[in-house]
Amino acid sequence: MRIFLVGPPGAGKSTVGKHLAAQLQATFFDLDEVIQERAGADIPWIFDVEGEAGFRDRESAVVNDFASRDNVVIATGGGVVLSPENRALMSSASTVVYLSASLSTLVSRTAGKTKRPLLVGKDVRQVLQEIMTVREPLYREVADITVASTGGSAKKLAELIAEKLESFNKVEP
Repeated sequence: MRIFLVGPPGAGKSTVGKHLAAQLQATFFDLDEVIQERAGADIPWIFDVEGEAGFRDRESAVVNDFASRDNVVIATGGGVVLSPENRALMSSASTVVYLSASLSTLVSRTAGKTKRPLLVGKDVRQVLQEIMTVREPLYREVADITVASTGGSAKKLAELIAEKLESFNKVEP
């Protein structure tokens, strides 16, 4: 079992992922945390020094590493789907769950967060709208299962995802 959670910043991938991993008795990984650990620096620093392209290269390397691990739930960064290689690898090597959320939910969850370099010092609503215009079709393309993460507790959402995963896995060859 290998599950990648995808979705925009503020969709709840890390929070829900921890609950989902506990429920499925799997190991949870947050790709952003793994990137920071391997780099020995936080994401804003990586963006400042290496730019978004440098960060995306690091992200792809980590996706590649985790695509062969078993019994894991992996919360990705919101931009992981920008790379066709990442999308192809996640699709072929795992079950991909897209956590969708309304723009207003994303704005309320991300406003004022300083660890999100793409949002810091900007009009959060405008940036998130632009991000979703580009990424929404990519999230849908890669997703095996889509779940709305608006409202309710993270634990309840993890339970819903677990049910959908069970049904999904029953119909797979």
